[in-house]
Amino acid sequence: MARYFLGIDVGTGSARTGVFNESGDLLSSAKQPIAIWHEAGGVVEQSSEDIWRAVSGTVRQAVADAGIDPALIAGIGFDATCSLVAVGRGGAPISLSRSGDPDRNIIVWMDHRAVAEADEINGGGHAVLRYVGGRISPEMETPKLLWLKRHLPEQYQAATHFFDLSDYLTWRATGSLARSVCTVTCKWTYLAHEGRWDADYFRAIGLEDLAADEFRRIGTDIVAPGVALGTGLSVEAAAELALPVGTPVGAALIDAHAGGIGTLGAGEIETERSADIGRRLAYIFGTSACSMATTGQPTFIDGVWGPYFSAMVPGLWLNEGGQSAAGAAIDYLVRMHPAAGAIEARAKAEGLSLVGYLERAAARAGDGVADLADGIVVVPEFLGNRAPFADPDARALIAGLTLDESEASLVALYVAGLAGLGCGLRQLLDALADKAIDIDLIMASGGAANSPLVLQMIADSTATEVASVTSPEPVLLGAAMLGAVAGGHYPDLSGAMAAMSRIAKIYRPVSGALRDKHDRRYQAFKLLQETGRRLREMV
Repeated sequence: MARYFLGIDVGTGSARTGVFNESGDLLSSAKQPIAIWHEAGGVVEQSSEDIWRAVSGTVRQAVADAGIDPALIAGIGFDATCSLVAVGRGGAPISLSRSGDPDRNIIVWMDHRAVAEADEINGGGHAVLRYVGGRISPEMETPKLLWLKRHLPEQYQAATHFFDLSDYLTWRATGSLARSVCTVTCKWTYLAHEGRWDADYFRAIGLEDLAADEFRRIGTDIVAPGVALGTGLSVEAAAELALPVGTPVGAALIDAHAGGIGTLGAGEIETERSADIGRRLAYIFGTSACSMATTGQPTFIDGVWGPYFSAMVPGLWLNEGGQSAAGAAIDYLVRMHPAAGAIEARAKAEGLSLVGYLERAAARAGDGVADLADGIVVVPEFLGNRAPFADPDARALIAGLTLDESEASLVALYVAGLAGLGCGLRQLLDALADKAIDIDLIMASGGAANSPLVLQMIADSTATEVASVTSPEPVLLGAAMLGAVAGGHYPDLSGAMAAMSRIAKIYRPVSGALRDKHDRRYQAFKLLQETGRRLREMV
């Protein structure tokens, strides 16, 4: 009897569900938007109730569209953004907002309200910081918790549990309070290689109450991704998802890490070579971009998060970098152009987004696409530099603009933005190579990975081969692999990775004169970036 697995992904702007078969083929998918609140001061908030409604809707729709009996769903996996969720007695949402609105009980990953708390923590020389690249980010959870305790103390005290969003979803599905080693290690300072929280760290930074409570509010049962939780779907969740009670649910992953699981183990169809995961980089390109490399032994790299033990691939150490704004940076960049409104109207008339229209125009240039951006250099750090400088105060810089308001000038700005993202990734590859982590192949996933132009630009900008996989939804596939392991169809996550993912195409970087041009652009990128840092010091 055929069995099927659900992969459920909650990103920044939507919830999605995919139905996959045992070989990793996508049968159907569904998507619903989720609400988000933005306020001054870097505040970004969401609602767990709204997200669960969207999850429930996409599950019901995806299963119906697949045309299968819900009883054949043999496992469910979740992934989500690394956002902070608070619930109180009985699971009621606890507001994490100055508004006091209980619907706003999530601080989104990109929220930067805790920059001062992160700076304060980073000044303490704490041993755990060695495992986050030397500096903790305001995107991580302990600075956010410290901000809450100081600024919203009543709401902080009312919360009986704080979850990473992925762990909230598995709790909502099963009632299990177990946390994934992925979430707590990557975002909460759990020391997975030692199997413990560092109580001294929490006491030193002012969160001694969490340590005194033996970490009950943030997690005492830490399990590997894909481990079956509790007795599967609870009665209540099963009714909401229209699935059988007891359907196995696996411990979750952060969304980017699900993309890594969905791609890193992909086999090469043409050569039938098995994957050399240690020489591959998972590159998940969506609203933000996350880049992840695995090693057999811990490797410490300044400005690069980790090393984290078993946080993505079981038994391997993970180093994690990325860009806080990637797709979001490109969207913002092109909308700054004075002709953006008129060209977007033209694009809509043709059934395209503004970025889709610009991509089509740029693709017509073929191998010479980079020439379209001659004279324009973009450092797209609108939300700071995540890696390799761990600098949340970094800001975007653009050089070479004119008064030109033509469509061609907007296409040029778009291409320069893509090249800037590629140069930022190349900086991370250089930092990894300095520590003898040599990457031969970038495994791409996320929304932008569906664009051949984007993948070729990344290959050209980084001077590294880039691969796409056959699955149109590798992040959802990675989540479904968790369900396949929880349901016992594969003995472990490594087995699921090898069996359910395959490479579709490899994009090879340009050579010769075109390669020289990209190398010069990379040098210009680094010069502009360094100039920006010096300007900040001056003004």
